[in-house]
Amino acid sequence: MTQPFAPAAFPYARPRRLRSSPWVRRLVAETTLTPADLVWPLIVHDGADDRVPVASMPGVFRLSPKAAAAAVEARDLGIPAVALFPNVDGAIKDCVGTGATDPDGLIPECIKAIKDAAPEIGVITDVALDCYTDHGHDGVLEDGRIVNDTTLERLAEQAFIHAHAGADVVAPSDMMDGRVQAIREALEANGLQDVMILAYAAKYASAFYGPYRDAVGSAKALTGDKKTYQMDYANSDEALREVAMDIAEGADAVMVKPGMLYLDIVQRVSETFRVPTFAYQVSGEYAMMRAAMANGWLEEDRAILESLHAFKRAGCAGVLSYFAPQAARLLG
Repeated sequence: MTQPFAPAAFPYARPRRLRSSPWVRRLVAETTLTPADLVWPLIVHDGADDRVPVASMPGVFRLSPKAAAAAVEARDLGIPAVALFPNVDGAIKDCVGTGATDPDGLIPECIKAIKDAAPEIGVITDVALDCYTDHGHDGVLEDGRIVNDTTLERLAEQAFIHAHAGADVVAPSDMMDGRVQAIREALEANGLQDVMILAYAAKYASAFYGPYRDAVGSAKALTGDKKTYQMDYANSDEALREVAMDIAEGADAVMVKPGMLYLDIVQRVSETFRVPTFAYQVSGEYAMMRAAMANGWLEEDRAILESLHAFKRAGCAGVLSYFAPQAARLLG
């Protein structure tokens, strides 16, 4: 960026003066991080246990619908929203993800439990089929190929089910072409025009989703990879085209995923479109930080806050992070 003025030279300019004390560092900070900048991703499951630890994500648990206490905790910590991701019994999975559109399924049950316990909390739901398919893909699989337009019908129905159950925001993470328009039309047609869409607009085919797939139970089911619909990590301009399409189709906000390795994309999206831009500090990023902390290679509290500040510095309106409750306590 071009400097708007010619800075003074040393010794008249001493930048360290503005770093000399905590109070002045706070006063001139260019970005701030508060609990209101955080979204807490919750893995929910349909098993009998209220809390089941996820081995690959220390500190993260699969929660039962009865564990709506997490939403109460989020509210009390000043975290404005939670995002729900399901782990369902493998017995209900099939090739088209039928369980994704069950109005009495796991996610509608969790939405209602959270809204009963903490109605002030925003509820964001994941719209994709991968947690419900026996092949682990985000769409309908036919002859070894993810069929785009058939999948749109399934996603629109899934989004409607979530919105009807009380979700405030539906968040399509599938990366099918035209999914935002299909979902917006379904919401409008059913009198749900006030439900927001947070589009995973620039979601990359990444190696950093592994622990999440373990958490939601899709890792062993996944056949092949997702490179025909998720983005190539070599590309940046393509992300702007994807974001532009989703905004034109009715997205209220957009997301970049993964987060920490894609802050250049976050910055480009935020500066180009000036719409609320979110990023997801994904499971692999969380897990590698946890591993370094466990070995004493990172100072836990400082590393968590520094990593989250990076998102804000890049232009994020908010960050989905498994560190959200711990960060909120540190910031509180």
